[in-house]
Amino acid sequence: MTIVVDANAGTAPPERVLRRVAGAALSASTLEWYDFYIYGTAAALVFNTVFFPSATPVAGTLAAFATFGVGFLFRPVGGIVFGHFGDRVGRKKLLVVAMVMMGVATTLIGLLPTYATIGVAAPILLVVLRCVQGLAIGGQYGGAMLLVTENAPAHRRGFYGSFAQMGPSLAVILSNVVFLALIAALPAEAFAAWGWRVPFLLSVLVIGLGLWVQLRLEDTPDFRRLQEGAADSYAGPAAENTAPERARTRSPLVEALRTHPVQILQSGGMILVIQVYYYILIVFMVSYVGTLGVARSTILTIILISSAATVLTIPLFAGLSDRVGRKRVLVPAAVATLVSAFPFFWLMQTATVPGMLVAALIAGIVLGGLYGPMAAFFTEMFPTGVRYSGASIGYQLGAVIGGGFSPLIAASLLAWAGTINAVATFVAVAALLTLVAIVTTREQYRVERSRASSPAPNAG
Repeated sequence: MTIVVDANAGTAPPERVLRRVAGAALSASTLEWYDFYIYGTAAALVFNTVFFPSATPVAGTLAAFATFGVGFLFRPVGGIVFGHFGDRVGRKKLLVVAMVMMGVATTLIGLLPTYATIGVAAPILLVVLRCVQGLAIGGQYGGAMLLVTENAPAHRRGFYGSFAQMGPSLAVILSNVVFLALIAALPAEAFAAWGWRVPFLLSVLVIGLGLWVQLRLEDTPDFRRLQEGAADSYAGPAAENTAPERARTRSPLVEALRTHPVQILQSGGMILVIQVYYYILIVFMVSYVGTLGVARSTILTIILISSAATVLTIPLFAGLSDRVGRKRVLVPAAVATLVSAFPFFWLMQTATVPGMLVAALIAGIVLGGLYGPMAAFFTEMFPTGVRYSGASIGYQLGAVIGGGFSPLIAASLLAWAGTINAVATFVAVAALLTLVAIVTTREQYRVERSRASSPAPNAG
């Protein structure tokens, strides 16, 4: 049976349908990000020896982190391409394409010969497949986010949007559980030889879920109203009287860049510190605390607990933003991130389980506060006709600047300065920039989408 939602303007789908759509968005986001994150864990654990064995230990680690970051360079490209077609042909179809693309690329990484087998071709193919992962994850976020937020009523948009936001943290839990199980079950030699491939081969599940979404879900009411000519045109208020057919001939990407450039930059800034903090936590810290004598299983477990704290707090903060507004949640969360940056690293540097656990919980909670209301806020920043493009470009802009090379930057700063305080300063600067972006963005919570579709002043 295909799930169909009411496309009549102002009519929210039944609660039963909303729950199933939210579950689909959560599952899609979790499995898609699982595929993206296992690369980072493998890069920290084994890729330096499997694909870069001729390098020194430090150089091999930097090379592995660099290939991790390459995927982020292609995320904005994915956001642009998928955003354009997502605003043209629908949120669901492009989400399915992104999921299948990710599943295929990740499975192929699991089948990839090592450097010892095919030489330099191995890291080259690894980079190519990582680029495909970047394209896919760049397109996935907008599809999963809009699938649920465009179905949700305005007064619960934050809460339902949080289901797409929980996916990345659940993915970290899932990937760490898989790696922990393999590390516990296999000798180190077996894990390095073939065990690391298992998490990648499990990504065939993403392909299956993509087919389920294609068969069982309809597109969002907002997009279908746009197709029917009842929604705002791509050009905003200046084209309200323009025929829908004429408006649809314009490129959503071009219109997003032309009519909402400030909002795109603001959304990129809003996500910046989340990306920096998160990837330093789940990738760089795995490598760093290992040099302090902490077992791999210990740090993976601590990161798992941190991610669980994020999963639990995301819907709480998102629901709170439905009652008090997005900025009243996001501003304190950004300030808390800024204030906690140095204590986080000092506690991690103790290399004790209690100290690292407190640090991880601090990071998990502040990230939940930042991440929770974000899907709803992004939805409210852009009109329907350019929403996939605008939100995807902004999000991926912040991701490539803040997330992709954060582990590499952190490792380089530590090597250059010789102190973890240099990495803490990096996080603090990112938090300050995010705070500025949040403060200067106009609040539009509980604004109906028909009103939120119009370009608005950039501060308020």
